[in-house]
Amino acid sequence: MRYVDVDGLRLSVVGLGTWQFGSREWGYGETYASETAPAILRRAIELGVTLVDTAEVYGFGRSERIVGETLDGQRDGLVVATKLMPLMPYPRIVEWQARGSARRLGVDAIDLYQVHWPNPFVSARSTMQPLRRLLADGLVRHVGVSNHDLARWQASERALRHPVISNQVRFSLASPAPARELVPYAHEEGRVVIAYSPLGQGLLAHADVADAGSSSEGRSSGRGRSSGRPPGIRRMNPLFRARVRPDVAPLLQLVREIADAHGATPSQVALAWVIGHGRTVAIPGARTVEQLEQNVAAADLELDPAERERLTLEAERLQARLGH
Repeated sequence: MRYVDVDGLRLSVVGLGTWQFGSREWGYGETYASETAPAILRRAIELGVTLVDTAEVYGFGRSERIVGETLDGQRDGLVVATKLMPLMPYPRIVEWQARGSARRLGVDAIDLYQVHWPNPFVSARSTMQPLRRLLADGLVRHVGVSNHDLARWQASERALRHPVISNQVRFSLASPAPARELVPYAHEEGRVVIAYSPLGQGLLAHADVADAGSSSEGRSSGRGRSSGRPPGIRRMNPLFRARVRPDVAPLLQLVREIADAHGATPSQVALAWVIGHGRTVAIPGARTVEQLEQNVAAADLELDPAERERLTLEAERLQARLGH
C-alpha cells in the first residue's frame, strides 16, 4: 500500500467507500449489510487501508452504524471520514448532525467531516461557520468538502480560516474533469482529492461494453453478461444506457488492452490511473472481499507515461463525445 500525508493524516491511496453498506438503492440485500460489509471492512484494515469513507445519508445512518459496530473502538492508524448534508447549516443543527454521526461511528471526534454537497442557497461562509466552532470544540479534527468546484473549495477555506484538506469528487476515466483544476490545486496547497466512483460505478471494471449492464463497483470478471438494464443505482447513470455503449467502447477496449499487458484487471488499471495523479486517493466500494483485495492491489500497479497519456486522451475523447 502507498499513502498520502495531509495535515497529520495518513491516507491509503486506495481507501474503502461504504455507500453500499446498508443502502437499499444498491440492491445488495440484508446478508450483504449484516455479514459481507463487516467482513470487507475488516479485511481492508488487514491490507493496510487507512481511509474509510461514509456519510450520514447512506442508508439513513446505517452505513455509519455498520462501520462503527465493526470497528468497535479499533481505530489505530485509521481515518474514518463521514459527510454532512448542509440543508440547514445553523450551528445547533450542524452540531446535532455531527454528534449523531459520531455516536453512530462510536467515536468521540470525527477524523474528517466533509460537506457532502454545496448548498446553492447558502454561502460557503454560512456553511463553514458552524464547522469552525466544531473544530474549536474538538468534535471534528479536520474539515473537507465534497462535490465542490475549485472556486467553492477555495471560498470554503477562506470562510473556515483553516485548511479544508480534501475535496471528494466523482473522478475516474469516465469522469476525468477533476484532473484539470482540482488535482493541481491539491498539489499546490498540500491538499488531497478523494475520488469516489473511481470505477464509474463498475463500468470500468469490465473488459468490454457488453458487460456494462450487469456491472458492480469493483467487479473485475467478465462473467454475468447482460444486455438489460443495470440493477439498482446504476439505472440512473447515463453511461450504462444502451445508446451510449458505442461511445464508451473505445475506452473500455483500451483499459482491457493495458490490463492484459500488465497481467492486471481492468479495475486495477482504472484505479491506477486515478491514484497516479498524485495527491489523489480512491475510495471504490466492493461487493465481495475478493473485489476489495483486487482493488487494493491496484496501489502496486505502475502505468508507464505512454499508457497514462493514452488513457487520458481516450477519457477526454469520451467526454467530448458525450458533450461534457
